[in-house]
Amino acid sequence: MGRIYTYIGEVVVSMNPYKQTQLYGKDVIEQYQGRELYERPPHLYAVADAAYKAMKRRAKDTCIVISGESGAGKTEASKYIMQYIAAITNPSQREEVERVKNVLLKSNCVLEAFGNAKTNRNDNSSRFGKYMDINFDFKGDPTGGHINNYLLEKSRILHQQPGERNFHSFYQLLLGASDAQLASLHLCRDPAAYRFTSEGASNNLLASDRSNFKDVADAMKVIGFSPEEIDSVYKILATILHLGNVSFVAEGDAMAIENLELVSQLAALTSTEPESLLRALLYRAVATGSGEVIEKGHSAKEANYARDACAKAVYERLFCWIVGRINTVIEVKNYDARLHGKNTVIAVLDIYGFEIFDSNSFEQFCINYCNEKLQQLFIELILRQEQEEYQREGIEWQHIEYFNNQIIVDLVEQPHKGIISILDEACLTGGQVTDAMFLDSMNTKLGKHPHYTSRKLCATDKSMEFGRDFRIKHYAGNVTYSVEGFIDKNKDTLFQDFKRLMYNSTDPVLREMWPEGEVSITEVTKRPLTAATLFKNSMVALVENLASKEPYYVRCIKPNDQKSPLLFDAERCRHQVEYLGLLENVRVRRAGFAYRQPYDRFLLRYKMTCEYTWPNHLMPTDQEATRALIDQHGFQDDVAYGHTKIFIRMPQTLFCLEQERAQLIPIIVLLLQKAWRGALARRRCRYLRAIYTIMGHYKRHKVKTYLLELVRRFQGVRSMADYGKGVEWPDPPAVLAQFQENSKLLFRRWRARQIVKNIPPSDMGQIQAKVAAMEVLQGLRKDWGCQRNWGRDYLSSVDENPVMAAQFARRVQALRDKVHFGSVLFSCHVRKINRFNKSRDRAILVTDQHLYKLEPRKQYKVMRTLPLSMVTGVSVTSCQDQLMVFHTQNHDDLVICFHKMQPEEDNRVGELVGVLVDHFKTTKRELQVRVSDCIQLSLRGRKRLVAVEMRHELAFPDFGKSRDGFVLYCPRR
Repeated sequence: MGRIYTYIGEVVVSMNPYKQTQLYGKDVIEQYQGRELYERPPHLYAVADAAYKAMKRRAKDTCIVISGESGAGKTEASKYIMQYIAAITNPSQREEVERVKNVLLKSNCVLEAFGNAKTNRNDNSSRFGKYMDINFDFKGDPTGGHINNYLLEKSRILHQQPGERNFHSFYQLLLGASDAQLASLHLCRDPAAYRFTSEGASNNLLASDRSNFKDVADAMKVIGFSPEEIDSVYKILATILHLGNVSFVAEGDAMAIENLELVSQLAALTSTEPESLLRALLYRAVATGSGEVIEKGHSAKEANYARDACAKAVYERLFCWIVGRINTVIEVKNYDARLHGKNTVIAVLDIYGFEIFDSNSFEQFCINYCNEKLQQLFIELILRQEQEEYQREGIEWQHIEYFNNQIIVDLVEQPHKGIISILDEACLTGGQVTDAMFLDSMNTKLGKHPHYTSRKLCATDKSMEFGRDFRIKHYAGNVTYSVEGFIDKNKDTLFQDFKRLMYNSTDPVLREMWPEGEVSITEVTKRPLTAATLFKNSMVALVENLASKEPYYVRCIKPNDQKSPLLFDAERCRHQVEYLGLLENVRVRRAGFAYRQPYDRFLLRYKMTCEYTWPNHLMPTDQEATRALIDQHGFQDDVAYGHTKIFIRMPQTLFCLEQERAQLIPIIVLLLQKAWRGALARRRCRYLRAIYTIMGHYKRHKVKTYLLELVRRFQGVRSMADYGKGVEWPDPPAVLAQFQENSKLLFRRWRARQIVKNIPPSDMGQIQAKVAAMEVLQGLRKDWGCQRNWGRDYLSSVDENPVMAAQFARRVQALRDKVHFGSVLFSCHVRKINRFNKSRDRAILVTDQHLYKLEPRKQYKVMRTLPLSMVTGVSVTSCQDQLMVFHTQNHDDLVICFHKMQPEEDNRVGELVGVLVDHFKTTKRELQVRVSDCIQLSLRGRKRLVAVEMRHELAFPDFGKSRDGFVLYCPRR
């Protein structure tokens, strides 16, 4: 069950199961990806993978030709092939490649809606031929593509066979669009309300029409159609439906439109003027020989013909515009083979199958001619060329007879003698030429042709009618054609008035479809080619294109005409197998060889599997080297040696060679990688050596340049007044950055030494104290008096203390006699506050042993003596005030503020701090110096805070009480 595929060589034979099967999907794709053709059961995926591998391995353009009768499953087969190619490409998920894949896949949905229809043989029959080129880059990822469409069956717009219906797009619009959208298009939801869809409205509606409408709209958005373009497409569909309902009535000698409201609706949908549209429907503009333009009114027959021709032409132009719009999105852009590698192609041809209806007209004639051309290509490539190749290569071969349909192809397309030439001649003949006259001309010129007959030539055959029917003996069977409509359909006449009308539309999409509408009516133009000639030319070009590629065939067979998954009509299938040439194909393949390749290319692919041919053989010819390779593997009984090629009979032999090659490729790759990486490493090592040599010389050059510049700048600093303080250091190389920092440190020390040498010994103590103050106050206090001369013992100075200097000197002498201190470190008048919030004027004396608080008014009587060993630290503020707090070990701190100084704005806080810090360093003790605008202190163990506040009205500083301690009020200067 479920076995619907088989092989004849590399030709896949596919049977339509008429039901969904579990033969597809991601898991099945993985089973066939990268496998050889015969490693897995027959499948469409296998032939798709074979075509992809041939394209990727040998950079060879390939094509997959899908053929068979209508309803045999060609369209579904093409979709599965496209899905497989999309699934196995772009493993790195590149965004642009994914976009191309999505557009290629979504294009199927759109083209099926506008180009497929429900027929008696197939619910989704392709009513056009589709040839798609998929372009790949050197990595095997799709980079774009191009779609060609052939012979859309536009006559289906007007009439359908009993039991069939119009194109899917009309029913999807009527059943799937919203009520608001239908109202904007002046449509109702009933297909029976419109002449063009009424024939298929009774019993031919598909359950999927509604959902397919949304799918098609989404697909158009993914492809890149703008919302305005999608709206234009639906307006054009509505235009065609309304055109079918336009009817004409005679008013005297002239024609008029019976339902005039349709004219305004059509004008709105086509974005044209109602008057211009009405004139195009009722009149035809004709240019006289003198250049004058006159309007000729239509007869009833002409008006109906013009209306129908316009409807057919509008739909055909719409379909071609959609194909062209898709092509602009998926075309390969900015591809340069020099940069991106060779651009290879896989082509997929899904074209209408052979058709034999109860009534066969011009469309069936063209379709069957197309199938004759494709059958001829199949015979040419698969049967005739293969047998000729065996004979050319000297392979023993018994010729197999087959039917060559070249005689039928010539019957249709031969210049001057073929049916198309006779039809064109009839169309170009002046006067009124009828279809019956065309039939008589064929009877005269083709009467003796073995594959042509008519009732006139075979009077006893009553299955044909006189003056109407002719019969061609096609390779697929006899087909009787009715000549009615051949002349009109071949001329494909559309009055220029409609072309100008559409070109002058304000809808850019509709205007783009009719470029020839720009031509003036008085301008003489070349007669256009007929429909049959255009189709013949496109078929010739298609076959030439396919012949240039490596072909892979999918032959589709329908098991019955009832579309039933349970019936198998053996006679029906036998007939298809016979006319598809599959029997001859089987006989050729059984007697022939599955694989052939020139010796040089065979060796190029498999030489690594033999020790005598790897890496290069030393034998006289490639043929002998190939023979040695085959003999080593023991395949000599399964091959034949031609003049230039080796022929392998069984695919299994090729698989064995491929498997051994696949096992050796990783080893060869590793060897190549090792050699290449070694070469890269050696080259990089040479580069690095050169780089380091250059870098070494350059670094030495930079160091030398820097040192010379350094010497130049600093060679005269000894004679400078500031000993080089203002000399700017040059920027050092990175390697000498630390050297420059060390040099700066040495230079500063040398400069300091030079300066210190010139300082008198009497000033050294002051210098040391200032340095000590700078170390603890630099950056923490704005002004600490470093710019002035420090007097230290200010109370002994007559300038500072002119009245009481002598009394202070006697007190100092008395203390020296008593405690024998060494020197006075500092003395000054202060303002102090005690624990009782009392503020008094006092003086302090700091010796090298004690800190004394003195009473100036009592001849500097000692009020408090504090050994310096009891002082743990001092606190000052960051402002210009003269507040200072001495912290003690017994938590009874001393709070003072310098005042009565000469001059008054002297800043002596830094001086006392520097003297104390320098003294403590000398005695190897540590003095903590804190800078804070809110100083915490202890008075007899009680915690207090002291802060500073500036006031304009004060003449001198004084202490006041605050909530949590004291405030020093300082005059603002």
